[in-house]
Amino acid sequence: MMKFGDIRMRARAVLEAAWSDERGYCFPNATVYPHLWLWDSCFHTVAWAALGDARCVTELGAALAGQLGDGFVPHMRYAAPTMDRGPLAGVSSFTQPPLYAHAAAVAAGADFLVPATLIDRVAAGLDWLWRHRRGSDGLLVVVHPWETGADDSPRWDSWVGSSDWQRDRWTRFDVELVGATAYHPSGAAASCSAFTAAPAAFNALAADAALELARLTGDAGWRVRGEELAGAIDGELWDDCREHWVDRAVVGGGPSVTVPTLDGTLPALVTPDEHRARRALAALADPEAFMAPHGLRYVHAGHPTYRPDGYWRGSAWMPLHYLALRAALRWEDRDLAARISGAAANAAGSSMAEHWDPESGEGLGADPQTWSALGAAVAQLGATSSPGTMP
Repeated sequence: MMKFGDIRMRARAVLEAAWSDERGYCFPNATVYPHLWLWDSCFHTVAWAALGDARCVTELGAALAGQLGDGFVPHMRYAAPTMDRGPLAGVSSFTQPPLYAHAAAVAAGADFLVPATLIDRVAAGLDWLWRHRRGSDGLLVVVHPWETGADDSPRWDSWVGSSDWQRDRWTRFDVELVGATAYHPSGAAASCSAFTAAPAAFNALAADAALELARLTGDAGWRVRGEELAGAIDGELWDDCREHWVDRAVVGGGPSVTVPTLDGTLPALVTPDEHRARRALAALADPEAFMAPHGLRYVHAGHPTYRPDGYWRGSAWMPLHYLALRAALRWEDRDLAARISGAAANAAGSSMAEHWDPESGEGLGADPQTWSALGAAVAQLGATSSPGTMP
């Protein structure tokens, strides 16, 4: 395994190279991803905090700087006016998983001052989701795959109409959904006539965000919201036969929502049901399921859509290693935590790429990619978290 100091050095180098004092954030990759993405910057915040750098607070502020007056948090702030992600100028009309509450909690936990105004923005962003995206079943919905972060996941294949992944087909699909979306007067995406889903992972990360905000502020109302959403995830999305949580198709879609991916294990972060959590985590440890020689596969090895070198079709992703590690530590699965942190730390040490082949370890996608700096946080969690500590 790479030495902790070497991982930290490489993490700092990739963040420093992408940092701009003028922007106040890191672009994920200067050529491929020259804009700000919401959950990328939240993960940068976590990485900066692990490095003991006050830019963790600056980057979180940049991630929330594009927030609309009604609380909506865009998933992109454009570095150049060339994007088409809805009617808003300068920012996207879609959102992404609300990692900003966890990012704020991590920064505060590292003894950095997170301004009250920033916490207010976090609360407003979460409140927007609860007010505008909560269905009668208690679950939150997304209206574009972009909003999940896992853009081309096989869970959306039923909407695309094929499990034969082709970049051009997915690009056309994504663009068509922008046109099929209805927007609030503020410009935020409200609904989509061709795609609406209640994803297990998005809901889990939102419930986790509410619980993080409750701990950060002492506001019991957010604890209630988080616990209620965690209960809805268990009640509505748990699949007892598959032993993981599945997504729910609300508009369009079909059977692809049950494809076993790492997304379906992330409610272990918030479920109160230990039995379900451990059943899902067992799949992460299983070499015939998600645990590969070089980290966690995104798609179950036994599923026909699994492609170890495929973009959201099976390759390994540093952010999901971080989230899976938190889930393992929540349930004090020390062996699984060590395997996840070891694999991710090795990946961060050998390749700073966007994602990697979990069978061979070969880097894939943009290289370097700034969220690979999460390797420092993963290594830190794996080395310092003790049983019973909530990461």
